[in-house]
Amino acid sequence: MVTQGSSPRNGASGDGPDVLVVDDDAGILRSLQRALTLEGFSPRTADGGLAALNAVRRQAPDVMILDIGMPDVDGAAVARRLRADGHDFPICVLSARDEVTDRVAGLEAGADDYVVKPFALEELVARLHALLRRAGSNDRPGGQQTMVVGDLVVDPARRLVTRAGREIELTRREFDLLEALAAHASIVLSRAQLLEMVWGYDFAADGNVVDVFVGYLRRKTESEGEPRMIHTKRGIGFVLRPADTLHP
Repeated sequence: MVTQGSSPRNGASGDGPDVLVVDDDAGILRSLQRALTLEGFSPRTADGGLAALNAVRRQAPDVMILDIGMPDVDGAAVARRLRADGHDFPICVLSARDEVTDRVAGLEAGADDYVVKPFALEELVARLHALLRRAGSNDRPGGQQTMVVGDLVVDPARRLVTRAGREIELTRREFDLLEALAAHASIVLSRAQLLEMVWGYDFAADGNVVDVFVGYLRRKTESEGEPRMIHTKRGIGFVLRPADTLHP
């Protein structure tokens, strides 16, 4: 079942961003709907994965809050389906699981953020605003110059990556990470810097999330046997440089 908040999608009415809150716990839905309304959002709610998919078919939200553990269709499956269908609005996952492997699994499914229950409303609201800012900056034309590093081309305006003419399909988060590395080509970036640039905050204290996503990028950029471009600087971080660059 889907319930409508005070207004439909953000638009000419001047109301706040449209947030679709998805959880099978009716108490959480009511609580978040009230709280987000007070914070200036226009929340809708869906009480399960199927209801969420149907709600998005009718009207895509500006941002989604998605519980990971639901009995009909779990949150990870919902995120994967939405990304496969071409929806790129930000998804913030809620979960009681706080291991790094759980967080990585949620992000790999297509989520943009991962919040562990119980959480402070102030933190959730701050993260929603951060997701909306980043989504807005990705949508704005201009100021997004194509970057060329060796045979790798990163086009932020079209969210397109090619290597030696071969198009490489990336998730939103993989693209953001590669874009950050390409914008600082030949400069070593620490895990903390990449967490801030790509995730917008200290997502995981040990930085393991960055390592996992670098692994995904390496597999995709080297899938045709191409030489490595993303290198590890032990104890520091990562650097992207042309494959033919000599280095110690």
